[in-house]
Amino acid sequence: MDTLNALLEEQLQDLYNAENQLTKALPKMAKKASNAGLQAAFKSHLDETKGQIERLKEIGEELGIKKLTGKVCKAMKGLIEEGAEVLEEDGDDAVIDAALIAAAQRVEHYEIAAYGTVRAIADQLGHTKVSKLLSQTLKEESACDEKLTKLSVDKILPAAPQEEE
Repeated sequence: MDTLNALLEEQLQDLYNAENQLTKALPKMAKKASNAGLQAAFKSHLDETKGQIERLKEIGEELGIKKLTGKVCKAMKGLIEEGAEVLEEDGDDAVIDAALIAAAQRVEHYEIAAYGTVRAIADQLGHTKVSKLLSQTLKEESACDEKLTKLSVDKILPAAPQEEE
């Protein structure tokens, strides 16, 4: 990796794989969630993620990247594996929902960091259109994170038992 252009391509491939991994995890999380608002949030983010994948394809075409496939995002793989542990858990519905939100927010924070970095590289290289597309995704990821926080603080955490009875 000798140039920022090479780094940008590698980072976009990483994000493309990360988003595709997420499309497989979100339906499972929605199914496990008990709170209707949380189920809806996961389903909504699945649709958003599919749009983000299309946006990454558009960015790839804009930059002349031959293929975005072939790289495995190890960070997303690990985050999804960690989140999958929650899918195996039994317990109070609100506590499980809180654990699902925790796992989802770890993913969101990773994506926010990754998209922010890639946008900075695109800016440095003068790719204005690419930067705007990446900014759109970054806003969506941040909004999802805020939505999950609000849902957690307003609905999920207050419904969870605090101590053993």
